[in-house]
Amino acid sequence: MNRRQMIASSAAALSTAAAPVLAQSPGAPMPANRPAPPVARKIPVTIEQLGRTRTDDYQWMKDDNWQAVLRDPSLIKAEVKEHLDAENAYREAMMASTLPLQETMFREMRGRIKEDDSSVPAPDGPWEYYVRYNTGDQHPLYCRKPRQGGSEQVLLDANALAEGKAYSEVSNASHSPDHALFAYAEDAQGSEVHKIYVKDLASNQVLPDVIDSATGDFAFSPDSQWIFWTNRNDNGRPDKIFRRPSKGGETTLVYEEEDEGMFIGVGRTSDDRFIVIGIQNQETSETRYIPGDAPTAAPVVLEPREIAHRYDADHWGDRWVIRTNGDEAIDFKIVTAPTDAPARTGWTDLVAHTPGRFIESFDLTKGHLARQERSDANTRIIIRDRAGSEHEIAADEPAFALSLAGASEYDTGVTRYAYNSPSTPTQTYDYDMASRERTLRKTQEIPSGHDIANYVVERLNAPASDGELVPVTVLRRKDTPVDGSAPLLLYGYGSYGIPMAASFSTNRLSLVDRGWIYAIAHIRGGSDKGWGWFQAARRMTKKNTFTDFIAAAEHLIDRKYATAGRIVAQGGSAGGMLMGAVTNMRPELWAGIIGQVPFVDVINTMSDTSLPLTPPEWPEWGNPIEDAAAYDYMMSYSPYDQVEAKAYPAVLATGGLSDPRVTYWEPEKWVARLRPATTSGKPVLLKINMEAGHGGAAGRFDYLKEVAHDYAFAVWAIDEGWAKA
Repeated sequence: MNRRQMIASSAAALSTAAAPVLAQSPGAPMPANRPAPPVARKIPVTIEQLGRTRTDDYQWMKDDNWQAVLRDPSLIKAEVKEHLDAENAYREAMMASTLPLQETMFREMRGRIKEDDSSVPAPDGPWEYYVRYNTGDQHPLYCRKPRQGGSEQVLLDANALAEGKAYSEVSNASHSPDHALFAYAEDAQGSEVHKIYVKDLASNQVLPDVIDSATGDFAFSPDSQWIFWTNRNDNGRPDKIFRRPSKGGETTLVYEEEDEGMFIGVGRTSDDRFIVIGIQNQETSETRYIPGDAPTAAPVVLEPREIAHRYDADHWGDRWVIRTNGDEAIDFKIVTAPTDAPARTGWTDLVAHTPGRFIESFDLTKGHLARQERSDANTRIIIRDRAGSEHEIAADEPAFALSLAGASEYDTGVTRYAYNSPSTPTQTYDYDMASRERTLRKTQEIPSGHDIANYVVERLNAPASDGELVPVTVLRRKDTPVDGSAPLLLYGYGSYGIPMAASFSTNRLSLVDRGWIYAIAHIRGGSDKGWGWFQAARRMTKKNTFTDFIAAAEHLIDRKYATAGRIVAQGGSAGGMLMGAVTNMRPELWAGIIGQVPFVDVINTMSDTSLPLTPPEWPEWGNPIEDAAAYDYMMSYSPYDQVEAKAYPAVLATGGLSDPRVTYWEPEKWVARLRPATTSGKPVLLKINMEAGHGGAAGRFDYLKEVAHDYAFAVWAIDEGWAKA
């Protein structure tokens, strides 16, 4: 019996799920003139698992043919589409009064974008590569120019690629090492199922042998004769690495991952000595390598995988350089190993472990190692030469984001980094690692104007229930009072060890310039204060993420940055789980909740082994199929399962029909359960993008419309505009 059979429903009603109907919500009374919300038909399904029983009234919303829907959203079953269309129509009717504000915010956001923008060119051999936009274009152009001067060559116009398509996103693009070919991966559904195209730059023609069903991840061999890519299987998982001649030909299987809980990808080392296959989940990793001068050779294991050991490897001319958490280096250290004997028994410390100083990444050039570190929710960059001398690139704001972009070629003494803060637009620098001279290459332009002096950035530390201090970054206008009167948006994530950078966003100014305070809670579950900060909020300690966010809100209230009931909370994906959890735990704190593509149906999703992210994420959440303790703990916070009758705030849940990460039925089911449960009379709304996936709209202006919609909802929730709908 397989795992799916173990959790099979005891009801046969799923196969005959009836279409939803429109009716008055059975929750709190609605004013007579308010639009009537959709009411989803309840079709109870009893699920028995590990001796426990749960009932799901809305399991019918999951399309049994969801794998096909990811690749072709038009295949969604009729009753589900009808319900999603009804939800979208209801939300539009309820928020009709916000349309002028949405349009105003959109125009503000667009006015802050330099429409004919261009990236700083990245030099590589005889060329400089860059992307740029034409005024009015939704998508970029990928270009190059001769390094010593000359005319531009457009490698790809992504606007032409997107023409006639509801969705198109180029997720990856790269030239071959000999500069003769250009490859790009397009997702044309939002499902993250890509096609990879290879273009011959001499003839300016796309070659006919297109690669299908790819993740978007690919790499040319160092001699440019071969292209390697990662396959995406029918369940949306990366499972194989393939190789074929770059210009087309027979495809060869290079590597197949048997563990469905691992992610895989392929690339080249910085010095082009090796092709590397990276294999990992949230706690375990493995690297396999192929000599660059023998690209058809079988991959060799660098160090066999071991549970709870994570490492990644690059090559530095005459040695391997490896970032590892081995030997209890919780916040990672950097070691070296001989080229011909890279196994762990030969590892030698290069940068020792320091608790609380999380080594996030490193970049290698011929003479230097540059690494990015994080502590106390800020970053720094350290430059090290081959002799071992180190120095730091420093910043002096209370909260900021310093990010290492690295060098685009190996034989150079210049690296690149970017600096910004919540009030400071991005500045891009080229940095001479020997002379320590930096050259400002670009400052982000804000065409509509931006005066840094008008804004204040602060860093607070909120005491958590167990005494830990949770960093909170605050952005406000200098003239916004700190007396509890200002509305506040509190953003959080807190999963997978992903930190929330204290970075600049032009979009946030549409709230801040209206007298709002914008705050980021650097809660446990992220790596904002080191990898241990992540480990302290996963599996059986996951609730620390939620209580940290609540502690951040309470501290902001205590310090008069906010008032209970005048805070809008926002988070997406796993941050949407956070939104669902804190809505259940402390509904009185929030005027509104914005759950973007929210992972809220935790038990059901983590029990469905067919879904793309379920087996890979058991290390993060636990396995409720085999572990009773994990099931019980997960059930105790699962937002969908913990909905009960109480006065919920206004809620906006968003999703994408072709999202493979958080499937559309999670926000759909959450809304269906929340709406009849709330006793506050405040609206529960659903917005499903019927033509996009996890990241929302692909075009840069279409995306701004989605941001403006969500921010208008925040204002509407604070002002209780819903009461007049």
